Amino acid sequence: MTTTRGRVRVEPTAKRVRVYLGGLPVVDTTSALLVWENPSYPAYYFPLNDVVSGTLKEAGKGPHSPSRGDASLYTVTSGGKEATALAYTDSPIEEIREYVRFDWDAMDAWFEEDEEVFFHPRDPYTRIDILPSSRHIRVEVNGETVADSKNGRILFETGLPARYYLPKTDVRFDLLEATDTVTHCPYKGSAEYWTVNGVKDLAWSYRTPLPESQKIAGLVAFYNEKLDIYVDGELEPRPKTKFSK
Repeated sequence: MTTTRGRVRVEPTAKRVRVYLGGLPVVDTTSALLVWENPSYPAYYFPLNDVVSGTLKEAGKGPHSPSRGDASLYTVTSGGKEATALAYTDSPIEEIREYVRFDWDAMDAWFEEDEEVFFHPRDPYTRIDILPSSRHIRVEVNGETVADSKNGRILFETGLPARYYLPKTDVRFDLLEATDTVTHCPYKGSAEYWTVNGVKDLAWSYRTPLPESQKIAGLVAFYNEKLDIYVDGELEPRPKTKFSK
């Protein structure tokens, strides 16, 4: 059952979720909760009883949340490593009172069933569709065409603008320079980036995307927010998203 309080939504998940620290599991449960602390994606909360015994130690008061109440701070120790966690044991949201939330970035690895998940939990209300398209896509940066294709694939992702993924043979790689930037997406995998015509990290590609995104393997996409894309000769408006800056 889904419940809400203020801007926080809570619902159970049937997935087996495991979290590792110091090479060892600190929680392994099929009773996790998805808690939307912000509207973009959920966080995992775990039953305190499912955390490996001896790994949690109370460490004082944590921050106050207008919706979740006063947090208790915990130290998580496992395999010689240490991280932090929060629990809202007196929360006005009854469902999360006996649960703990780990600091995502401080943990070694997160698994949903047997698949590693990066950046944040998958949102069950986010969908990705990848469709082949013969539309004429032309990408222009600072007045110069850097890609021109009629053999692309369009990735439609909930809450984001359509992304045009183009074959590398249709991209001007003489205008691209690889950077050391790598990002992780829980739906697509790990992306590598290029500077395009002097603008850093303007294009990216997934060499080995996750199974549900295999159709974009090796293709190149560009930030619609930061350049000009013409679709069948018509200039697309630049969308406003968190990537616009």
